[in-house]
Amino acid sequence: MDDRSSSPWRWPREWGIDVTLNASITPDLVTQHGLRPEEYEGIVERLGREPSIVELGIYSVMWSEHCAYKHSRPVLRGLPTTGERVLVGPGENAGVIDIGGGLAIAFKMESHNHPSAVEPYQGAATGVGGILRDIFTMGARPVAMLDNLRFGEPSDPAMQHLVEGVVEGIAGYGNCVGVPTVAGDVMFDPGHAGNILVNVMCVGVMRSEDLALGQAQGPGNAVLCFGSATGCDGIHGATFASEELSEQALERRGAVQVGDPFMGKRILEATLELIRRGLVAGIQDMGAAGLTCSTCEMAGRAGTGIEIDLDRVPQRAEGMSAYEIMLSESQERMLAVVEPPKIEAALEVCERWECGGVVIGEVTDTGQMVVRHHGATVADIPAEHLTGAAPVYHPEDAPPAAPRPLGETPRIRRSEVNATLLRLLASPTIASKRWAWRRYDHMVQTGAAVRPGEGDAAVIRLRGRDGGPDRFIAVTSDGNHRAVARDARIGGQLAVCEAARNLVCVGAEPLGVTNCLNFGSPERPEVFGAFRRCVGGMAEACRALGVPVTGGNVSFYNEADGIAIPPTPMIGMLGLIEDAAHITRMAWREVGDVICMLGPLPEGLGGSELLKMTAGPDLPGTAPLGTIAPFDLEGEVRLQSLTLRAIREGLIRSAHDVSEGGLAVTLAECCLGGLGARIDAAPGDDLAVALFGELPPRVVVSVRAEDAPRLCAMAEAEGVDCAEIGEVTGGGLSLAGCEEIAIDALRAAHETRPWEGLA
Repeated sequence: MDDRSSSPWRWPREWGIDVTLNASITPDLVTQHGLRPEEYEGIVERLGREPSIVELGIYSVMWSEHCAYKHSRPVLRGLPTTGERVLVGPGENAGVIDIGGGLAIAFKMESHNHPSAVEPYQGAATGVGGILRDIFTMGARPVAMLDNLRFGEPSDPAMQHLVEGVVEGIAGYGNCVGVPTVAGDVMFDPGHAGNILVNVMCVGVMRSEDLALGQAQGPGNAVLCFGSATGCDGIHGATFASEELSEQALERRGAVQVGDPFMGKRILEATLELIRRGLVAGIQDMGAAGLTCSTCEMAGRAGTGIEIDLDRVPQRAEGMSAYEIMLSESQERMLAVVEPPKIEAALEVCERWECGGVVIGEVTDTGQMVVRHHGATVADIPAEHLTGAAPVYHPEDAPPAAPRPLGETPRIRRSEVNATLLRLLASPTIASKRWAWRRYDHMVQTGAAVRPGEGDAAVIRLRGRDGGPDRFIAVTSDGNHRAVARDARIGGQLAVCEAARNLVCVGAEPLGVTNCLNFGSPERPEVFGAFRRCVGGMAEACRALGVPVTGGNVSFYNEADGIAIPPTPMIGMLGLIEDAAHITRMAWREVGDVICMLGPLPEGLGGSELLKMTAGPDLPGTAPLGTIAPFDLEGEVRLQSLTLRAIREGLIRSAHDVSEGGLAVTLAECCLGGLGARIDAAPGDDLAVALFGELPPRVVVSVRAEDAPRLCAMAEAEGVDCAEIGEVTGGGLSLAGCEEIAIDALRAAHETRPWEGLA
């Protein structure tokens, strides 16, 4: 039991918030709750009276940016969200895609940025716990996690603590629950020094008939909670995530939740059994805004009402007020709706899995969310008003600052190529992330068919049902903020296309998208302008590629000291591989194979890792250096279609897309599998651009010598550039006539830790 007298966490009363029932609602108190005066006036008008302190707290979290999407909803409506395979789209705990054979995949991405900046271990760990619950709440067993992490430069003394804490938090929770972390990326940039990003994606597999929804169906049904007892950690976590990461916000450590992965595992198994046995009519986890969000959202989706008695809610802190119980974000708690005849069986399941189980209320037909405590009604609010009537804002929109012209492109002499490549391979963003993923148990569940570092996306084997054939899904998540900072619309297109290209390069057909959109304050016109343009570009790319968006997360107010982070959309994507023979890796397959580059020649160095290394990184609050070239979206569609078709026809033996570091880094990464390459000539006139330019995107493939003419003919017919640039060898890497680099030297550079050699 946690005791306020000895706990290190800070409580609402210490923040100056009077949480007693007779608290007076003053303008200052309304402001403390993050509500605007006009929002409060709307609440009073709808209720026909002044709200109680508990009701004010409920509105403050449900109408926070984190829960209500007040600035982003109109923009997000432009994303395509439907498709033949979509079983569940945005609005539920996770999206669900039908992959055939009676199986479906639930997947979702979320952020836990502010908590991870304050308490890196717990912030990251509870981010993992929350996204796991989103998946198994749908009836799916989690089979994989992916993480996308953004930090300041590793030379910053504070960064190593944050990096270590976040990685250990992800590993600590995921390893205990037994869900492998199979992919993701880590980037370092000064723009993320004041506000790190921790985005986590989870993927789960389910039988289609086991789909469960977070709806409070059936008046008269019981409301059951199970899992951990409710404590005072995480109070106002949703509000904390909806404000700038200021010094004052950093003091609110009580807004950071504390995870218990062992209870997380128990509620996972209990939830899946309850769903599989048909014992619940609706179920949802208590995530952001805790008991408040789960009750009113379930009632709001179903068009029903809900009544709960807080005296029945298990509590681990003495003397908790109704305000604290309703707003607590204590982890590993679930809320289920159960028909009366099934209550005994449901409670037995909860007891057997040692996660409690208490009936705390019932579903009604009133449409009201009613909360009682110590015999008094402390809240009586229309559920729909909390979930569907939050205000919507249309902020001013200004174009972000235009990139500064680069002037003369950095030149690289042939004698400097090898040294430049080795420096890039050792740079913190490009270097191997083995130091991180070796801490993750990526082999648990034994489903990984393509492991970290082997391909552009992870591939997971799904055992066939009823003796049927195995199936394979591919998953990826990434994003390059440097492109978005230079052109938000093109950057949004590129983010989606790179994720799809990653799937195609392992032989998968892209099926659906989730996302986590990380931006500064939407009240800044240039930030909102970048957000709107980026989402518009994402929508264009999704439509062109035929991949619907099934859900995601918007994380605003990522800024510190009045300076916003670079606009950073993260894209998670799911793909399907029908035949194990189509699984493709990045390593060369055989000496004598021909190496081809598919796609147009690179144009410039804007947004590249080379430009960062030679001219310095983009600095917070300043316009980025160097523009990016216009992007041919139709050409990208043709490139991906050709690549996937050639893989399925058995022509392509290895594939790796050109991204950070350009062609030279891509070739070096392909050599790390053990075979070398001789590149006869760098395509293009400028060595720096030809070898290290990153845009437009391309794909490097290897084929048997006898198949190269056929691939080039297919490419010509599809309108895709195809150039034979060299062949696979048994030695090291030789670039355009430069001295050969031994594979051991490439590997040694690539395995550099981000803070290696720093004082």
